Amino acid sequence: MAEAGLDWTWIATIALGSAAAVALLLVYPAMVLRKYVRIMIHIMDDKAPLVENGNSDGPELEGEKVSFRATDGHGLEGVILSGRGSGRKAGMVVFAHEFGSDRSSCQRYCRPLLEAGYDVFGFDFRGHGASASEPGYRPRQWPSDREQADMLGAIAFIGSWLEQRGRPRDVGLFGISRGGGAAILASQGIPSIKAIVTDGAFSSDATIEYLMRRFATIFAKIRVVAENHPPTFWRFLRWLLFRECRRKFHCTFPSVRKAVVKLRRKPMLLIHGEKDSYIPIAQSQALYEVAHGPKYLWIVPSASHNQGIMVQPDEYARKVLRFFGEHLATATETATASAAEPIRSPNIMPPKKIPAPYVGAAAGATVHHTPGQSQ
Repeated sequence: MAEAGLDWTWIATIALGSAAAVALLLVYPAMVLRKYVRIMIHIMDDKAPLVENGNSDGPELEGEKVSFRATDGHGLEGVILSGRGSGRKAGMVVFAHEFGSDRSSCQRYCRPLLEAGYDVFGFDFRGHGASASEPGYRPRQWPSDREQADMLGAIAFIGSWLEQRGRPRDVGLFGISRGGGAAILASQGIPSIKAIVTDGAFSSDATIEYLMRRFATIFAKIRVVAENHPPTFWRFLRWLLFRECRRKFHCTFPSVRKAVVKLRRKPMLLIHGEKDSYIPIAQSQALYEVAHGPKYLWIVPSASHNQGIMVQPDEYARKVLRFFGEHLATATETATASAAEPIRSPNIMPPKKIPAPYVGAAAGATVHHTPGQSQ
């Protein structure tokens, strides 16, 4: 009997020890995940840096002020600017401003387009400029389903506006930073969108994973562990984070990267500042790599986030005009002249892999050009 009692005690001790070990193995990762999610929630909830370029170069350009609705019914405000010159229009470009800005910033980016005969439709995302805020929703620097709905509403509105005037519904999209992400998200399955230009665009999921890896090594007590988490850990952590964001922020943050994959062969020009310390170059590079083409990537030398237009205004205008001239323009002489010369420059280089996370500056300005096939 004593021996049997000793056996049961030994078995019970082993069982309790095993249970404690299993509990520890479960509890510790849960604590790590909770800590990481809490850190990233604060980062996603932070306000973005002030708009580096300001909103505009002066008073808003005069145009036809309009009111319309996002696809979820939220009221928005916009302005339709008419292109210069006479004759047939070169095309319609829908401009999507960056977070913290408003539609007036379109004059800095779109003035060359207006002078070349393009019409431009600039609008204010909800909670920006003249567009009303949504109760219970605070815009953040990450493109959410709300900005996607705003963009879809703008595309639908201007398509009807064009159709009423006997013009094709075809449009080009020009988005800055978060506006670029919203433009890509809204382009899925819409054949009337003929071309997309983005500056400083990024995909929330990829950018958040980059930031998670970066901050994990900063805050982790055991750095070597944080640096060697398997890929499945980061994917699971990202899923937990966006799940918590849905609960806390009352919105979703769709993947811009996955949207690019679904765009098939929609032409894209991706612009990114070489010295962007806010969104790494690798983010635009990743979007470029999954795009099917025709696709272009221009890294602007010495430019920080969204400052390519400031650093190289003439080259910026030239590339945007030629891109829309090739992929959007209709039959005006100006558009035909712009489209005649493809997007080329002496510093074009073959597509080059940029490691992620990006930790250094690319060597000079590069334009990756894949006119008709995917990589």
